[in-house]
Amino acid sequence: MNQATALKILRAGQSVFLTGEAGSGKTHTVNEYVKYLRAHGIAFAVTASTGIAATHVGGMTIHSWSGIGTAQSLDEKGIKNIAKVAHVAKRIRKAQVLIIDEISMLDGRVLSLVETVCRVVRKSSMPFGGMQVVLVGDFFQLPPVTGYGQTAEYAFQSEAWERLVPTICYLEEQYRQEDQSFLSILTAIRQNTFEDGHYEAIRGQMVSLEEAPRDVTILYSHNAQVDAMNLTELKRLPGVEQSYIMEVEGRETAANALIRGCLSPEKLDLRIGAVVMFTKNNPSVGYVNGTLGTVIAFDEETLYPIIKTKTGNIIQATPVDWTLSEGDDDLATITQLPLRLAWAMTIHKSQGVSLDAAVMDLSKTFEYGQGYVALSRVRSLRGVHLLGINNKALQVHPEIRAVDQEFKRASRQAEVQLVGRDKEMQAQMEDNFILITGGKKRKE
Repeated sequence: MNQATALKILRAGQSVFLTGEAGSGKTHTVNEYVKYLRAHGIAFAVTASTGIAATHVGGMTIHSWSGIGTAQSLDEKGIKNIAKVAHVAKRIRKAQVLIIDEISMLDGRVLSLVETVCRVVRKSSMPFGGMQVVLVGDFFQLPPVTGYGQTAEYAFQSEAWERLVPTICYLEEQYRQEDQSFLSILTAIRQNTFEDGHYEAIRGQMVSLEEAPRDVTILYSHNAQVDAMNLTELKRLPGVEQSYIMEVEGRETAANALIRGCLSPEKLDLRIGAVVMFTKNNPSVGYVNGTLGTVIAFDEETLYPIIKTKTGNIIQATPVDWTLSEGDDDLATITQLPLRLAWAMTIHKSQGVSLDAAVMDLSKTFEYGQGYVALSRVRSLRGVHLLGINNKALQVHPEIRAVDQEFKRASRQAEVQLVGRDKEMQAQMEDNFILITGGKKRKE
């Protein structure tokens, strides 16, 4: 299925699971749908399973939005107490479309709890209280975050999923990887068809730390390795250190959620020669989330850093805003330079980032999907510089492989059904959805 087909299904009001390989355009499709909802005055909520993912999509975590916080289960009294919280109940009743990004990392029990809360608050027996629900993600990527000692339940295994029965929209075009041989390696990992030739190609990218390029980000599996390397490398540089403090406005809880999810730190320390990564998209200025560069100077008047990117562009980095919104209402805003130190970062934080090249240490991967996420951040095999690898790195969960084939079949069936609609029927379905959600049909 392509993006245009998925958007037609979304505009018809169907609840959807939007999936596809890394780089297939899931986020772009969601952004296009959000533009459509906003243009037609349809109230929506954009959420995600983690703080980092929420920051990428400009929303809040589904835990905060639904009022469940850190709970994975609540009794009837606990759910009724949430329904009594005025601002939570108001936003749940107001939303006509609920988007949940990075659904692979949301435990199924939590999704079911959110679904129950929505039904209770909206006083409706329909799934999620009658909202259109758009679940976005790829189950081959990082698995659900669970409580200590708990066995993960994937979202598709949950009662909420069974109640919702989302239409599957599986995007099968590729927009990140330009190297077909590398794409075949990533596909082989997903399908468990990894052969000797694939492994030899990966092994051919092995380097020592001394041989690895110095101005390319290293992806590690653990935070401690990342923090130690970034601090050590910064302190090795001569010259004056400039510090930039994040500005914060708005509700405290919303602001704290933004801070936790922002890839730029609350206090950013830089020196000339520091390797940095842009943490936000601004193509008109010349950078996107993942653009790498080096600090070459500080502006004499503002002291803002001047960055030379890997492609040779010279960009003066200036502060930008990250805003947590609820529909069209802004709850909090943080302001910081769209930069972070980038000698190293965790695989977890790299999810959603596109890189031209990366050094990666996959020798300590411990979760299904970690190796796939790290490798799929990079656009071509020549951009992969591998320090080490273990057996876990090239494995994906066998249960995910099986269900992925079901998702593909269901997506093709949905596409066939769409083809069976004539333009008049599609237009009528779109108009009906706008009407029942309280939106306004835009004049052509």
